[in-house]
Amino acid sequence: MIRGVLDKFYEACGYLAAAFMVGIGVSIVAQIVARMRGVTLDATEAAGLCLAASTFFGLAHTFRRGGHVRINLLVDRLPLRLRRSVEILNCLLGTVVVSFLAWHVASLALQSREFNDISPGLLAMPFWIPQAGVAVGVTALAIAFVDELLWLLGGGKPRYETPDEIELDRPVA
Repeated sequence: MIRGVLDKFYEACGYLAAAFMVGIGVSIVAQIVARMRGVTLDATEAAGLCLAASTFFGLAHTFRRGGHVRINLLVDRLPLRLRRSVEILNCLLGTVVVSFLAWHVASLALQSREFNDISPGLLAMPFWIPQAGVAVGVTALAIAFVDELLWLLGGGKPRYETPDEIELDRPVA
C-alpha cells in the first residue's frame, strides 16, 4: 500500500516539475507578446521562480527513474558484496545530506513567513511561497533516498540503476 502511495507521490512531483516548466514558457511568451504590443513586462522573476520549483520538484522523480548522472568507475569494479555495501553507504550519505538540506530549506521558508519577507522585484510576493516549493521538492528527494535506503537494506537491488546505462568497458555499437 505504501509503495503505491510513494510511487504516486514521486509521479506527482514529476508532473508538478513539468507544470512549472510550462510556467517558464508561458511567462516568456507573455513577455514577448507584451513587448510586441509596446508594453514592458518583466517575466524574469516569474520564470526564475518557476525554474526553482521545476528543478526541485523534479529531483525525486528523476532519482526514482534513474535519471541522475552516476559515475560508476569504482563501484562497478568492486566485488558484488562490497558493491552492495557501497551502494547502501552512498544511499545513507545521500539521505543524511538531503535531509539536512530539506530541514534547513523548510526552516528558511518558515522564517520568511514569520518575518513576512517580500521579494524586492516587480512581483513583490512573499518569499516563503517559492521557498516552500523548494522545501517540498527537497523533502520529496529525502523521502526517495530513505525509501531507496530501506529497499537496499531489505535486500533489494538499487532501483535507480537503469538497464540502458552505458558501460565504458565495452565499445558502444
